[in-house]
Amino acid sequence: MRTSVKDLLQSEAASDSVELAGWVRTRRDSKEFSFLELNDGSCLKGIQVIIDAGIPGSENVSKMTTGASVQVAGELVESPGQGQSWEVRATEVALVGGAPEDFPLQKKGHTPEFLRSIAHLRPRANLYGALFRMRSRLAYAVHRFFNERDFVYLHTPIITGSDAEGAGEMFRVSVLDPKKPPVDADGAVDFKQDFFGKETNLTVSGQLEAETYAQGLGNVYTFGPTFRAENSNTSRHLAEFWMIEPEMAFYELDDNMDLAEEFIKYTLAYILEKCEKDLLFLDQRLANEEKTKPQNQRSPMGLMEK
Repeated sequence: MRTSVKDLLQSEAASDSVELAGWVRTRRDSKEFSFLELNDGSCLKGIQVIIDAGIPGSENVSKMTTGASVQVAGELVESPGQGQSWEVRATEVALVGGAPEDFPLQKKGHTPEFLRSIAHLRPRANLYGALFRMRSRLAYAVHRFFNERDFVYLHTPIITGSDAEGAGEMFRVSVLDPKKPPVDADGAVDFKQDFFGKETNLTVSGQLEAETYAQGLGNVYTFGPTFRAENSNTSRHLAEFWMIEPEMAFYELDDNMDLAEEFIKYTLAYILEKCEKDLLFLDQRLANEEKTKPQNQRSPMGLMEK
């Protein structure tokens, strides 16, 4: 059974037998041994692996460059190095997959613009790793919060014939030929010949379904993808995002406000507990970005207190 890098770094005792796998961030060589920093995405930091010359698999160390995937068996021992409590002394190592010499994701800071150009590799970057570990934890916290209060989780339709909000453009869903669609007597597109027999779109909200289910189940919530087709490229606009929509029968305004306050406090407390290191990393990254901005472009929001 493999052990995650996160669990190895948090170990309370040494172990004479561990197995791990991950991707190489850096490698340093000497005549008798090599150092690998291995990360598997379970946390920000990697763990140092010492590979002595002559152990099974050590003949492939030269191919274990940045980005290569590697499996290791060995011992978890205390590390004499600064900034790390544990390291792995390998007894066997295997190269799973190599990486080219010009592997673009090196152990240094990369801009979001550059990471967008290597979308297939960016999940390995600390920025995206921190964001998506936090997103995963927050999604779990959302479900846990409502489950503890006996809410029923609804999977509302993604394809719908209703415009729940009527305030923006929707993405149309159709199997009709866009170059030559059927038309009715008035020359308009004849959606009666479409798959659903009428015009359909990607949903902008699950609220309408949630309202009807609340009338029979009491307290319900949706947590799923929603879509907006406004042609607006701003930080406040997304074409696709996940929305949380609770609906509660017999609730008054004060009840709504109390639930919203409880929800915010609960999810923030959970993420502070479970993702402290990721938050601190993002805070430091934001602080560094703010320092490089002109004074008049800096964010008015304060950073997290250390």
